[in-house]
Amino acid sequence: MTSEVLLAEPRGFCAGVDRAIEIVEHALAKYGKPIYVRHEIVHNTYVVNDLKEKGAIFIEELSDVPPGATLIFSAHGVSRATHDEAKARGFRIFDATCPLVSKVHVELAKLHKEGYEFIMIGHKGHPEVEGTMGQLDSGIHLVEDIHDVAKVQPAQTVLLGVVTQTTLSVDDAAGIMAAIKERFPQVREPKQQDICYATQNRQDAVKLMSPQVDVVIVVGSPTSSNSTRLRELADRMGKPAYMVDSADDLNPAWFEGAQKVGLTAGASAPDVLVQDVIQRLRGLGVVSVRTLDGIQETIKFPLPKGLRR
Repeated sequence: MTSEVLLAEPRGFCAGVDRAIEIVEHALAKYGKPIYVRHEIVHNTYVVNDLKEKGAIFIEELSDVPPGATLIFSAHGVSRATHDEAKARGFRIFDATCPLVSKVHVELAKLHKEGYEFIMIGHKGHPEVEGTMGQLDSGIHLVEDIHDVAKVQPAQTVLLGVVTQTTLSVDDAAGIMAAIKERFPQVREPKQQDICYATQNRQDAVKLMSPQVDVVIVVGSPTSSNSTRLRELADRMGKPAYMVDSADDLNPAWFEGAQKVGLTAGASAPDVLVQDVIQRLRGLGVVSVRTLDGIQETIKFPLPKGLRR
């Protein structure tokens, strides 16, 4: 019977997710419903459903937004073409792109003007990757793994830079980066690591927690890249690891013979879901919950002009 839950620290919402949700809520308060949001504001089912109930409408195509409406870009960022089309259609636009993703976009634009081509480490089809690659018309090559590095054919290698998706596995990205440097020794690495502080901190917390527990539960939606990386990391550390969208997904069989359960949450998963999971685990025999030591995150990002109180 499971007796103790160890909570990873930090876990759950990061500053970029907090800001994105606040932008939608402030826009609803200021302009009334509906507010249109391109793509899920963050990759979490609970958050998206909650905002839908408050009056947000999530769309993928700008043609689904009526003229004169208020439109919010999701935390993952959008391509230049999407941005330009939204402007041309005359929407009132608020950009909830995470400032750490925007930083990558700014760096791309600056180096592109200097003649750089780029290799992007990321997952094909992820909205952040599409938004970042869509900052340029050409000269940016996606690699998902070490094998892809051998296939990259830049037009020149003298001015070649690397950018990464912000929610990758730190270890995976380092391995791919090493392969890139081996093939292109002159390559320019990001000035500061593109993988965001919250992704790094949550992965470090799982590395600390995993050796102390028998099974790991990650609260997060299947679409969430950073949550998926947490589950993979625990798995790689030799612990049975499961990702749950809510407490309803828990399977009592996972905890048979387990004394200690490790619990964490991706950066887009709200704490209410973690508390629900703890309640369900108490019903399965958990008697104590202990939060592990970890970094206290204090970063906060300001809201866009026009939505500040």
